[in-house]
Amino acid sequence: MFGLGTTGAVNPWEFWVWMHVLAGIAWVGLLYYFNFIQVPAVGAALADADPGPAAINKYVAPRALLWFRWAAVATWVTGAMVLEAMHTMDGSGVVAAFTLQTGFATIGVGAWLGTIMMLNVWGLIWPNQKKILGLDGKEHSAEEIASAKKIALMASRTNTLLSIPMLMCMTGHAHGLPF
Repeated sequence: MFGLGTTGAVNPWEFWVWMHVLAGIAWVGLLYYFNFIQVPAVGAALADADPGPAAINKYVAPRALLWFRWAAVATWVTGAMVLEAMHTMDGSGVVAAFTLQTGFATIGVGAWLGTIMMLNVWGLIWPNQKKILGLDGKEHSAEEIASAKKIALMASRTNTLLSIPMLMCMTGHAHGLPF
């Protein structure tokens, strides 16, 4: 169904929407996991000597961050493919969305928000998480790690906040919004 639609003919738009939704669930699901589960759990683990934060920071966080950052890319790429597949006029659907052309304004706002979120993942969250978790192979002072924690947390919380209007614009394009 997701490749052929209801007519039995190949439907690239439907295929890319499904891929976009699956990738987006992975990305936003991990975003919510980090903000509502892992961050508080690490705080609690820091107060407990056994097992301490190592159980999460050493084993869970690196794997979750790998899926998180690549799910962000997969979501963005499949979203671009959706925009191209749904655009029936001359030119690019990505350009139509990002320039907020008629018929693409709502989904374009969602695309901009998703792009900002992906840039936060790769430009702010991931580089600082590498410092926090010691995945960059360098020694960092306590002050550097504290600063990295603050930046990563604020970027992650920003993404959590942006996810709400982003999801509203993505679904609102096809299901109607008042603007």
